[in-house]
Amino acid sequence: MNTSIERHDTDILILGTGGAGLFAALHAQQTAPAGTKITIAVKGLIGKCGCTRMVQGGYNVALGGGDTVERHFMDTINGGKWLPNQDMAWKLCEQAVVRIRELENEIGCFFDRNADGSLHQKAFAGQTADRTVHKGDLTGIEIINRLMEQVLSRPLERLQEHRAIGLIPTRDGSALAGVLFIDMRSGKFRFVRAKTVLMATGGGPTMYKYHTPSGDKTMDGLAMALRAGLPLRDMEMVQFHPTGLLAGEHTKMTGTVLEEGLRGAGGQLLNGSDHRFMFDYDAKGERATRDVVSRGIYAEMRKNNTSENGGVFISMAHLGPENVRKKFSGMVKRCADSGFDLAGGKVEVVPTAHYFMGGVVVDPDTRTAMEGLYVAGEDAGGAHGSNRLGGNGVANSTVYGGVAGDVMGTDIRRMGALRDPDEDVLAAEIARATHPLTRKPGNVLELRMKLQDAMWEDVGVMRTAFGLERGAQAVASIGDALMDVGVDGSNLAFNLTWHDWLNMRSLCDISGVIARAALARENSRGAHFREDFPESGSMESSYFTVARQQGDTVDVSREDVQFTIVRPGETVLPAHEPETLVEAAQ
Repeated sequence: MNTSIERHDTDILILGTGGAGLFAALHAQQTAPAGTKITIAVKGLIGKCGCTRMVQGGYNVALGGGDTVERHFMDTINGGKWLPNQDMAWKLCEQAVVRIRELENEIGCFFDRNADGSLHQKAFAGQTADRTVHKGDLTGIEIINRLMEQVLSRPLERLQEHRAIGLIPTRDGSALAGVLFIDMRSGKFRFVRAKTVLMATGGGPTMYKYHTPSGDKTMDGLAMALRAGLPLRDMEMVQFHPTGLLAGEHTKMTGTVLEEGLRGAGGQLLNGSDHRFMFDYDAKGERATRDVVSRGIYAEMRKNNTSENGGVFISMAHLGPENVRKKFSGMVKRCADSGFDLAGGKVEVVPTAHYFMGGVVVDPDTRTAMEGLYVAGEDAGGAHGSNRLGGNGVANSTVYGGVAGDVMGTDIRRMGALRDPDEDVLAAEIARATHPLTRKPGNVLELRMKLQDAMWEDVGVMRTAFGLERGAQAVASIGDALMDVGVDGSNLAFNLTWHDWLNMRSLCDISGVIARAALARENSRGAHFREDFPESGSMESSYFTVARQQGDTVDVSREDVQFTIVRPGETVLPAHEPETLVEAAQ
């Protein structure tokens, strides 16, 4: 087995080419000194992988007409059940106004408009204004295609089909020296030194039986950060989208999202008896937040009030088939491909693991506790707290991707020479990655299915201490079994079984942290619902969980939420005048 390392140097290294990574590359080029070398690396192909291109619903932004940045901020705080980092949430809402103009006027995105030429904004659940800008129901493709065009036209170094497998610190551990990759095209290892590194690899809770993210998303970034000793917050907060397509176990279409705009437009959820059940659980019905609707559907599933495949139905026909076909053409086609008539009939749906609110602890400028490492997008925790509002995801990625690019471009001016890596850590990461090549080949897929079942049953929509303990034990057992499963290493070029194994190791690592963090939170907030602790607890004494790995153990502690802008019970932000907010939003 050849474990030699190709070594490579750059100045700014960006991991991931979703909305965060591509925006960071463009902004870094604008702010960094002339001659700065910028490298973007991606597990797949630029613009063809990841989750940004899968965004359907749209982009939340307060653009006047009665809406304000303050209002958007308060919806975000209330939706996150007072757990968000308020400075991050404020920057998200404030800078979304700037970023949407940049997307239109500089990046070249075309969003849907009203008859008067203003941007059309639709309703999304959990929000007090219609603020979601969109391109039909295929918003992400529009954004990522235009960003890809801009990036590919710039003199940026591109490392495509490069899988990041380790954050390599300096010998004293005080800073990040660079990142270890596998060049998937050859199977060779490549170590890239950089002065600044942005981790924007995306989350992707694909350890659940029903899930929406791109197949290449397996929590690799968070697993690397965990091993590097970085603190991770809100790791129990897994968002389930209420309406994942349920087309049977024979197709990968199962779990893919039917966007929130369907319910925002008046779509109805029906159980197996055609009863519109959501008003039995919440006064807002189908327009309650995602966590509430997911629990309502899950409760019907447990009562066996289900569709043929074990879920429930969404119905749009009462809104007029032609109207539905016009407004939701992408969704209508997706359902038709799976044998359903969204416009005129009913479609089976199930809660599906969609987004991860947890992530690396960062400051509002994307800096981490490790010098030289920055994190943006779904890898970063804090902005959403316990529940992300639909439409805040792509806004978060593009806002904080741009912030990261600006900050890295500025910070690099004060940095000296490239840092030398800890060669022992580098060797340990290679040994970790090549472990399966030394074992007898086995069945990785079987273990992944066991992991997905265990996480869905015990660490999913509804949780108890007994179930979480059982789930944590199952994850540990599956992780142990994985270490005895080998891979044929005779040819490492595009050895997808090897990468399946590496995917599973990341998923097992983070699944264990999710279960432990969920056990540590003995109340119910947002996406985290404990049946044995159903009360939310005092908002004034809100805390978030922090997970850290030390050696082979992961410790979970609590830290108090800092109410830096608004406190529970306040209706006006003391640090921000509403008049200036309305002015800023226009």
